[in-house]
Amino acid sequence: MDDANRFAMKRSYFTNFWIARFFSSIAFQMASVAIGWQMYNLTHDAFSLGLVGLAEFVPMVLLTLIVGQVADRFDRRKIVVICQVVECAFLALMLVGNLGGWLGSSQILLVAAILGACRAFEGPASSAFLPQLVSKEMLPKAIAWTTSTWQTSSIIGPTIGGLLFAISPNLVYGTAVAALLASAVLISFIRVELRVRKAEPVSLRTIFSGIEFVWRHPMILGTISLDLFAVLLGGATALLPIFAQDILHTGPWGLGLMRTAPAIGALLMSLVLARYPLQKAAGPALFGALAVFGLATILFAVSTDLTVSLVALFLTGASDVVSVVIRSSLVQLHTPDEMRGRVNAVNSLFIGTSNQLGEFESGTMAGFFGAVPAVIIGGIGTLAVAGLWMILFPQLRRLRGLTGSLEKKSA
Repeated sequence: MDDANRFAMKRSYFTNFWIARFFSSIAFQMASVAIGWQMYNLTHDAFSLGLVGLAEFVPMVLLTLIVGQVADRFDRRKIVVICQVVECAFLALMLVGNLGGWLGSSQILLVAAILGACRAFEGPASSAFLPQLVSKEMLPKAIAWTTSTWQTSSIIGPTIGGLLFAISPNLVYGTAVAALLASAVLISFIRVELRVRKAEPVSLRTIFSGIEFVWRHPMILGTISLDLFAVLLGGATALLPIFAQDILHTGPWGLGLMRTAPAIGALLMSLVLARYPLQKAAGPALFGALAVFGLATILFAVSTDLTVSLVALFLTGASDVVSVVIRSSLVQLHTPDEMRGRVNAVNSLFIGTSNQLGEFESGTMAGFFGAVPAVIIGGIGTLAVAGLWMILFPQLRRLRGLTGSLEKKSA
């Protein structure tokens, strides 16, 4: 096969991957709106919303060291397909439970845990699979486009999920199942030459090698840990049903708009970063974005007007995506292919911690102090973490381009 045909085929495979990510992402966003709203309708309890996030997070923590090994030893494409089929099955269970009238909070938490386990395997495998579809030179743009796809689905998914839920929860789960099946089919059509990876014997060293790699590269460690603590403290996603019902007095459509607003901001910012990559001031841009994130979170907490709240959420999404693009680019460009699964598993753990555990933290804080004080405290915590990380990771503060060599910690 000549170079032109090979390039065309790879572009076709990346298109498959891009569309599949859109379908799987939109399914996840729709299901998240339905699961959160249904749990709050059943319990009217902030702690229960936090438990949903915890149920998704715990499997991710427990499986982190396993999923990386799996992604580096087996066909990453097949791993993604299997995970999506299992997700289909359990969302179908939610549909059947609604139709049969036996769906309760325990079943919702079980499905949330299974979805968390599937995404624990799917995330690292999918991220490590991407570099096999594009050249190293095209990888940063591919990451930017993939990020924009996720954000686009995040815009459409919550809105459709909220509107469909207002009609019937069954429509949400049925549509999510169809989207996941479409994604699995598209991924299964991708055919790439598997790169020969050295089959190292499983040992404690290989199991923990992903963590060791991140630890020995301070800029990667600083970037993903900054995202971990800042978003963990500042995230208010789990509390949106409370704000929608009790503070802003909107229905499911309002919740859908509130879930959509951060995604619109993130989408626009990801497109800007794809057009104008961070080449000269990545570090300052990162910390500036975190400051905007914290201030916008506080603005959202004190707002009693839906328009102001949507603007604040828009700003949180736009600022957060800066960290996403920097982190993903550093991880993918500076990790050998034979251990991308393990390193991406660690990265997924940090992302999951900041999202799912952040939801648990938000729900717990809201249970003790109320929703508004909890979000204000989180925004202040984000600002404090950004300032502390500027001191702990000076190399991150001075970071300019994303493709230069990374510093390593001395042994």
